[in-house]
Amino acid sequence: MRMRPYTDADMPRLQETVAAWIAEAGRCGYDHIGELPHRVYENLRGRRPVGDLVHVWEDDSEIAGLAINLRFGCAFDVFASPALRGAAAESEMLRVAYETTARHMAEDEAYVLTDLFDCDTTRIDLLVRLGFEHFRTWDDVNERRLDEPIADPAVPDGFVLRPARPGDADGLATARNHSFQEDWTGQRYRTAVMDKPGYDPEREIVAESAEGTIAAFALYWTDDHNKIGHFEPVGTHRDFRRLGLARAVMSYAMARMRDRGMTTVTVNHDAGNLAARALYGSVGFERRHQTYGFRRARPAPNP
Repeated sequence: MRMRPYTDADMPRLQETVAAWIAEAGRCGYDHIGELPHRVYENLRGRRPVGDLVHVWEDDSEIAGLAINLRFGCAFDVFASPALRGAAAESEMLRVAYETTARHMAEDEAYVLTDLFDCDTTRIDLLVRLGFEHFRTWDDVNERRLDEPIADPAVPDGFVLRPARPGDADGLATARNHSFQEDWTGQRYRTAVMDKPGYDPEREIVAESAEGTIAAFALYWTDDHNKIGHFEPVGTHRDFRRLGLARAVMSYAMARMRDRGMTTVTVNHDAGNLAARALYGSVGFERRHQTYGFRRARPAPNP
């Protein structure tokens, strides 16, 4: 088995591979395939070449694993094939991801972090053996069936719902900054996300004000193999909150997912975010899992 740097050309094959892993082994060790481009491109934001931080593991030319390092400046993800779960190969992927993330972290970061599904006892055992400790509950993982009624999307007068367009990069960047206190520019969002494999503006649903401001957005992803849709991210510009716009863009998107043949849709949110919990509950989501955060102190610097 060998490790190599990720390239943009890998993304379609990675999504197909992880979808097959989910079909074989279930969701417990794997998040939705839409999380792959989101974490590689939106989380890392083009601040370093992705080959520095994202690594593909191969065995006889077949993909065996994936590591996404330095998410949020201190965290990593590792996804390993079902055949390698719990084995020395998965432990090695985790060790290398820990060391890679630690090597690139800012000096004031004390811990390397990772998370996993609450049901993933295989990963928990490996992390404990590698010196990690459970320190928090991270996300609620919510699910909704799409054969249940979907409310007709309703927006205040003057607002329209529509798919994004390639020319929306500036407006989408501003909406993200006002939703999540981020630092996107339109140029960075265009080159780091919109121009990358996996992204399709038709799957980013926006609520636009009468003045042309993108007031809310929901980017949805589809897994045609497993018939599962996924939202990541969903946000509302701070100047347009409490107008029902996030519910509207999600309802609009869920109808499109259902028309495409998805039977289920998922969305994750920080377990402590009560506003997100209320929003997703209002459109029919129920919690199915939680993710647990694990951490290990970064290595002491070499003298």
